[in-house]
Amino acid sequence: MPDLEAPPAPQLSLSTRAARQLATTTKSEPQMQGITSRNLLRAMPWVDVTAGTYRVNRRLTLRTGAGRVLFVQQGADQVRVVPASLDALPALRDYPDQDVLGEIAARFEPRHIRPGDLLAEQGQPVEAVFLIAHGRLERIVAGKYGEAQLLGVLTDGAHLGDEAHLNPGAAWSATLRAATDATVLALPWAAYREILDRTPSLQAHADAFRARAKRAVNRKGEAEIELSSGHHGEPPLPTTFVDYELAPREYELSLAQTVLQVHTRVADLYNDPMDQLQQQLRLTVEELRERQEYEIVNNREFGLLHNAAYEQRISTRSGPPTPDDLDQLLAMRRSTHAFFAHPKVIAAFFAECNSRGLYPDSAEVNGRQVLAWRNVPFYPCSKIPVSDTHTSTIMAMRFGEKEQGVIGLRPKELPEEVESGLNVRFMGMNQQAVMRYLVTAYFSAAVLVPDALGLLENCQIGAAA
Repeated sequence: MPDLEAPPAPQLSLSTRAARQLATTTKSEPQMQGITSRNLLRAMPWVDVTAGTYRVNRRLTLRTGAGRVLFVQQGADQVRVVPASLDALPALRDYPDQDVLGEIAARFEPRHIRPGDLLAEQGQPVEAVFLIAHGRLERIVAGKYGEAQLLGVLTDGAHLGDEAHLNPGAAWSATLRAATDATVLALPWAAYREILDRTPSLQAHADAFRARAKRAVNRKGEAEIELSSGHHGEPPLPTTFVDYELAPREYELSLAQTVLQVHTRVADLYNDPMDQLQQQLRLTVEELRERQEYEIVNNREFGLLHNAAYEQRISTRSGPPTPDDLDQLLAMRRSTHAFFAHPKVIAAFFAECNSRGLYPDSAEVNGRQVLAWRNVPFYPCSKIPVSDTHTSTIMAMRFGEKEQGVIGLRPKELPEEVESGLNVRFMGMNQQAVMRYLVTAYFSAAVLVPDALGLLENCQIGAAA
């Protein structure tokens, strides 16, 4: 039977595999997937700090802001409040006796409510303090013609009814209706007064709180400056002075650093066409800048997500971020320079716009077009976390010292500085001929006044099923 396989054709020229042995390849610099746009670092104005600490001086604020209460779940249906977190209630702010706080916490009784249930009705007397452990409640008021109007929503950690501490005859200013299944802890005022009457230290703390609340304040809670206007003739003019906070907040510069190690043999022999030390340093600096932006967003001490005032935090009304939610967020400050959100949240917001037939505009920033809402740029920031429940946060902020906004902090100058706020220092060589370099970035961030930063929380990423 004849062989059907043809003999291989003879090679007529040099193969590419062999030719590569005499050729020089064209190489790229080392690439890195972890590099992001770092829009927050680029957008923030940076203030040089000469002494490592930045102090934020403010007018004396008499109105104490509300915080968030924390809870511990002991079982499927058992929830209790963390006693120390009762400091979030203005009337208990800075109260030192943890035993008394523990006794107050033990008096809270859990209640489970279903969607549509009313927790309180507008105009009815306040008879209890409510803490929301889980769920979403709507604040509804009667309009001018009796129609229901939604003022906003309250979510985990919020508290209601403690205003009766200043006015025992207070009435609910809005109706509270459950929008979802919710767990609420209630403390009857009778139980609180029983503890108050037999605890002298708590009584003294309450008296001081009431006295402070009686002082005249402006709409931002700052001590009033007495003025006179619209008068005729020569009436006696009021005298006044501007009082300052006696313990202003100070921001110390934080840092991110690492030790870069490069073998001398690599640095001596393998530097053509690229300097190995330079490339190692370039990628290390990129990673430090990524960590810097992460810390500015998430650090517990100075991170923006943890240092926004609680009165500047709102929750989405229906789950996903909507144009109505962002308009409410804009209305909370005199000017807003930028929004920042996780890219998935931005996609969820524009999906809501599409469903309503809205087409957001764009804004020009440094010669390039950026997505915007109400002419406010909308920047993606992957450092804003997405929770296990597929929710995240949108940050809205005003920038600059002159605008009393959010600023970044960095040292004015550093020894052996290679970039602003970042230096590289040679640490010597060990017995294995490995060179060591200390690479350090110094930074922090400060919110000069509370309304410079606002958060839209509980932004759902997925669409409703």
